[in-house]
Formats: sequence, structure tokens, C-alpha cells
Amino acid sequence: MKTLENLQKDKSVLEWPVYMRRAIDLAGIVLSATPNPRVGCVIINGAEIVSEGWHAAAGLAHAEVMAIEKAGELAQGGIAFVSLEPCSFTGRTGPCSQALIEAGLSKVVIAGLDPDARVSGSGVKQLEDAGIEVFHLPEFEPQAQDLNRGYFKRHTAGLPFVRLKLAMSLDGRTALASGESKWITSSAARSDVQRIRASSSVILTGVNTVIDDDPTLNVRTEDLSLDEEELNLNQDCLAQQPMRVILDSQLQTPGTARILAATGQVKIFTTSSGSHPNNLADNVEIVQVAQEEKGVELESVLESLASQFACNDVLVEAGPTLSGSFIEKNLVDELIVYVAPKILGSDAKPLLEISGLSSLAEATQLEIKEVTEIGKDIKAILSKSN
Repeated sequence: MKTLENLQKDKSVLEWPVYMRRAIDLAGIVLSATPNPRVGCVIINGAEIVSEGWHAAAGLAHAEVMAIEKAGELAQGGIAFVSLEPCSFTGRTGPCSQALIEAGLSKVVIAGLDPDARVSGSGVKQLEDAGIEVFHLPEFEPQAQDLNRGYFKRHTAGLPFVRLKLAMSLDGRTALASGESKWITSSAARSDVQRIRASSSVILTGVNTVIDDDPTLNVRTEDLSLDEEELNLNQDCLAQQPMRVILDSQLQTPGTARILAATGQVKIFTTSSGSHPNNLADNVEIVQVAQEEKGVELESVLESLASQFACNDVLVEAGPTLSGSFIEKNLVDELIVYVAPKILGSDAKPLLEISGLSSLAEATQLEIKEVTEIGKDIKAILSKSN
């Protein structure tokens, strides 16, 4: 694999970063391609872009194949810019490396290697063995990885990328003492949550939330605030709901719960060896995992979601106890907090339940990544402090 230093005298390479930047933008067109990575591809011939492609959803054409089909004969002798190393194995679709070879590309430029052990360098090798020059633009690697944080974490650490969503009043409360919480945040903030759900492999909650609030935790397309073009580009992605996961150590989930009736897969993680007392629909599966003091062992749940169900990104939407447990166990990669300009009072329900500290040195330290206004609310994105 080569870098631009190998082509110092070729002035045409000065435009290569422009094409790679476009490939990365194309990768971000879709909200999710789980369990696959989001990938974009640009094919040029001479100094002209002849086609573009992106991976719309698992099971559909990969970005390279879409671009090749659009380019037709113009792919012959052209250069493909791909935001991630082309795959080299047959899954639901054929290997992209072979498609690029058969299309007669002269060069392939990538932002970085695929962390999947089935690929990781073998895609590059297949291309080079076929006489295609492969170039690496390492300055774009962080952007390509950021698009696929969950995919990279699943293949390198055996765990999904975990986001915890919280919504609170200005005084850190989530609901009145009576339980009333609709709605603390604005419709704009709730629409933003729908986009985050749509970009997730899994929406995870606890059985207490299911019993108390009876949520569906699905993606409501009409609330996504997507324009017509965005909706068209994401219609394949949105055709399948994220998996809903309920942590329920004693199998107390009511058989009438709305989350069970909504479209899509539902997994109930439990420590119980018995069967659910109600006859569950075919889309609901009971998964037994290890036990800990508070119920199901969270680490076991995440490991299972990554290894058994190939989940890249988990969005936690839960009550104060389960949310607090995820934070205490240092299992949250990104915290998304919506703050409404309301004050609910000291008897209202707290945001998190976390064990008391004996000193400030024990406090969980986070790093603020982004703060934006959404409607009347504030959205803050935080991550683990390095």
C-alpha cells in the first residue's frame, strides 16, 4: 500500500483529498448500515467524477458496487476513492475487491483498513495481487473511523459503542414525583432523539421503565424531521427498526407491553432460567446472561450484543438506576444530555442513582465535546475523559 509520497511528481494527486472527502460525506448519507460499516465511494476517470456510491443498508449493494454500476464502462482505467478498505469475502453480497478488479480500475485510494479480521489487509492484498495500485490517505482515517465508531469498537474490543441519552430539567430532574414527564424537553429535542435512535443498532432499557412508562422505543419516521431527499436516501435504513433490548432479571416484562408489540426484534436479557409466563411473539427472544448484585451483568449483555447479535451501537434510554449503573461501571462511551429550561423542584425524580462519594477525587470526570441549542433546550455531548 502506497501513500502520496510515491506520486510526488504527479500534480493530479493534488485533487485526491477532495475526492476522498466526498467519499466520506457519501458514507454519512445514511443514518446506519448496521451491522456493516457506513462506506462511500467516488470513481473518477481523468479529472472527472463519473460516479458515486454509498452503502444504503445491510444486504444491499456496497458503496463500491453501486459506484461501479453507475460508472459502467467509464470505470475502466479509473480511480476509486473508498472511505474504508474494500471487503474481500462473500457475505450477503460478493467481495468488493473482486468487483473493483473486474471493473478494471487502475488505482484504489482508501482512508484506512477495515478492522474486521476477515478483511483487515486482505482486501488491499487482493487488489495489489491483481495489479491495481492501492494508496492510503491516512489524514482521513480518523474521519472514516468516527463514522463507524461502533463497528470499529466491536471488531477491536468485542463490545458495541454505548451512548447514554438523558433528558432533564435545569435542576437535574427527569419527572415529577407523580411520575409525570411528558414533556420536559421540546419537540425539537425529541425529534433529535429519533435521529439518534435511527442511527443505533440497539435501543436498551430496563424492565422498570417498561412497567412504569410502557414505551415503544421505536423510530418514528414522521418525527425525524428529515427532508424529502434525506428520507429517500434513508428509506432502506429506516425500513428496519433497531433491536429493542430489555434488561429483566426476573422476567417481569408484561406480555401486554407496547415494546413487545412494536415492529422489529426484541431481546429480553435475564438471569432467570425459566420461561416467560406469557406467550411471546416470534420477534421476542429470551437471552440468559450472568448475574450480578443488581440483576443482569451489564458487561455480559454488551458482550453478547457484539458477539452474538453483531450490534455496533447501543443507545441506552433507561431510568436513573440502570443509567447510573452504566456510568458507575464506566461502560458509557458517549453521554447525550438534553437540558430543558424548567425547574421541577427537589421532590421530583433525580437524573441518576449513583453511589455516594467520599471525595471529589472519586467523581466521574467527563469531557464536553459539543454544546448546541435545540429548540428551547440545550444538548450537550460528553465522552470519557482521557
